[in-house]
Parts: sequence; C-alpha cells; structure tokens
Amino acid sequence: MQYWLVKSEPFKYSWEQFVKDKKTTWDGVRNYTARNNLRAMEKGDQVFFYHSNEGLEIVGIAEVAKTAYQDPTTEDTNWVVVDLKPLKKLPNAVSLATLKADPFFAEMALIKLSRLSVGPVTEVEYKRIIEMSKKPA
Repeated sequence: MQYWLVKSEPFKYSWEQFVKDKKTTWDGVRNYTARNNLRAMEKGDQVFFYHSNEGLEIVGIAEVAKTAYQDPTTEDTNWVVVDLKPLKKLPNAVSLATLKADPFFAEMALIKLSRLSVGPVTEVEYKRIIEMSKKPA
C-alpha cells in the first residue's frame, strides 16, 4: 500500500461535501508531477485530504476507489483522474504549521513541494500524522 495527499480548497470542495458525495473523481490536475502521482495510485491506497488556502490542515483519510483513467474534463490524453472515497475524518485535524514545526517532516512533499496538489506521503509520515491526529491541537 502507498500513501498520498491531495489538496482541495474548502470553498471549492470540502471534506464535508466529499463525505456527502460518498465518492468523487479527482479531476482538473494540470501539473505533470501531480499527474504522475495520480497515475501511480493503486486501488486501496490511503490518501490524506488536505484543506488548502483556508484551514491549511489535513482533515481526513480517503481511499483510491478507481485507478487512473482519462480526465473527462479535457480531451487532452495527457491528463488523468482517479476516483476517491472518504474513509474517515481525523479525530483532530493536523495543521501545516504543526508539521512545519516538527523537523521530522522537513523532507515531506507537502513541505518541500508546497504547491504540489497531489503528493506522496511515506509510510512513517502517514503513521506519525495519524498518531498526531489523536491528540487535540
């Protein structure tokens, strides 16, 4: 299993809306590195859902429900989407500020490649964030 992080601006698509929808197609990615990350996702991979711009925090965990296929919002075959389904909300959101303050996360894609909308998360980063979410901020 691999681990990932996707970013969404809450006013465009929030965790709450994702939960209501029960599944979504992660479309509109127009960055080659992010696209390659979508292509690398496998069914069952765990995905952190991150609220960007407002909130700046990891709020939930999703799962890859369907692997990469042609992005239906464009005819350009360079772009793909995956289908995600929500698994669970984190007990407590983990903020970007908290991650940046911890030297353990200095090499995390979220920190080093801050503009990347779909990024990898290592297993140890994933487990540590899960543990951090169990403690109130």
